[in-house]
Amino acid sequence: MASVKPFRAIRPTRDKVALVTTRSYDIYKKKELNDILRLNPFSFLHILRPGYKYQKTVHGNKRFKMVHNRYGEFKENGIFKSDDKPRYYLHQKSHNGDVFWGIIGLASIDDYQNSVIKKHENTLSEREALFGNYLEITGFNAEPVLITYPDHEFLSSLIDKYRSKRAEYEFTTNKNRTHLMWLIEEEEEVKQITEAFDTIPSLYIADGHHRTASSNFLHQKIKSGDDQKAKELSKHFMAYFIPESNLRITSFFRFIKTLNGLHKKEFLMALDEYFRIENLGKRYYQPSKKHHFSMYVDGDFYKLYLRKTNFDPISELDHLDSQILFKKILEPILGIKDPSNDSNIHYLPEKGNEMQLKDLVDSGAFEVGFGSYPVSVKQLKSVADNNLTMPPKSSYIEPKLRSGLTIYELK
Repeated sequence: MASVKPFRAIRPTRDKVALVTTRSYDIYKKKELNDILRLNPFSFLHILRPGYKYQKTVHGNKRFKMVHNRYGEFKENGIFKSDDKPRYYLHQKSHNGDVFWGIIGLASIDDYQNSVIKKHENTLSEREALFGNYLEITGFNAEPVLITYPDHEFLSSLIDKYRSKRAEYEFTTNKNRTHLMWLIEEEEEVKQITEAFDTIPSLYIADGHHRTASSNFLHQKIKSGDDQKAKELSKHFMAYFIPESNLRITSFFRFIKTLNGLHKKEFLMALDEYFRIENLGKRYYQPSKKHHFSMYVDGDFYKLYLRKTNFDPISELDHLDSQILFKKILEPILGIKDPSNDSNIHYLPEKGNEMQLKDLVDSGAFEVGFGSYPVSVKQLKSVADNNLTMPPKSSYIEPKLRSGLTIYELK
């Protein structure tokens, strides 16, 4: 059963939370990043890019130590405060009619090691070590792992209860995302939440596989050391727990630079072995069910329907449309052996980028683009339950979480 617990978060003061919290660092383009750093002294980005203060770029352990120092300055200046007792944090994010909510708390490294917390992606040992080292030197975790769980009546009742109360935080970002967060601090309710999770047999990582693996790397590194406090703190990692029904999964477009030496007609004939093909001309097509694909090549959109006579799935993985694309098109026809590292392939989230399937191919940067039907939560869980891993970029999962909203200290 799942072990989830409350914690004493370090978090921004109520008056500065909108100025402090940020999207994930890697999302920002250079100009936007520099504009924020120049105009907003309270942004968490000043912690993540500590050399900006000196107009210097720093790397490696030197940067990690400066991140730790800058974080300490934010605490000393009263931008962050520490809660006085362990709590759960109920968070809601809304945008254009989409409403996501979840509970921020601590997940267990033991649960991860024992497969109570299940994964559907592989991780790279180099990245695990890099971010594990980052956690050890900086001493904090500022972006929770997104974990999903089967809908639970009591846990789902919390959002209805708290929506009628004044939120501790209420702010809207410049991307028009509205955030609310309530503190769950009444001891009996905190206990009920912990006990509710204890009835759930499995949790599933939705987003944040490398962050989870890095927390595990850190725990393995320090568990035999003498620092008892650090050992205890490293047994857990910060997570955002969201019910399955509230998770949103969309797909990635796949763009290919060349047709592997094939002319268009030869390429279409090769596709014909596995797919029924319909030319739609200039009309955009969005796949409406599993095993249907969209394709744009040489100025035309196409529907691709997988031929059932050539579909012989062996494992749960073979039912995924991303796997079908790889096994039926990318590898045998376009010569892509490693979809994680091949320079011939590029991925882009489909959400909000529908016309880029056409635009990027028309630009000449790519020869062909593919779209697919999204993975379901059921498929994600089935892959994880069978100890399998999805092909890269099989799912674009929301909500995306902000950094610096709640912080879990590791020292």
